[in-house]
Amino acid sequence: MLNRFQILSLIILSLLFWLAAAFYVRLAPGALTDPTRCAIAFATTMPVGWLSVVLTRRVGGLSTEQLIPGVAVVGAAAMMIDGVALRWMPGIYGGNDTVVRLGAAWLLWGYGTSLAIASVMAARARRPVGSA
Repeated sequence: MLNRFQILSLIILSLLFWLAAAFYVRLAPGALTDPTRCAIAFATTMPVGWLSVVLTRRVGGLSTEQLIPGVAVVGAAAMMIDGVALRWMPGIYGGNDTVVRLGAAWLLWGYGTSLAIASVMAARARRPVGSA
């Protein structure tokens, strides 16, 4: 169970993560529209996802049992911001519908990647020492 301070700090962190991702989509549209650069953007989301999970754990002061719920709070808050922005203010991500669509795909990939990484981290942390 997360306490109020953890939830508040994680929601603030999610806003910062959302701003960083939205700026990336807006300022580097070629990273999402060029096939080669897009593949690189999707691949580099994995280490960025790992870093976001580590930061989420640290900022929220999360235990192993709190890691997945904490990452879910961050992801849920950021996804809700994305949902509102994509529906009513898509220009935040750029002026081109293709960039907005591909940016949304990259954002979904990033949320899924972060949650998958948190799941692996939590499972490894629960594994008894010396087991394979």
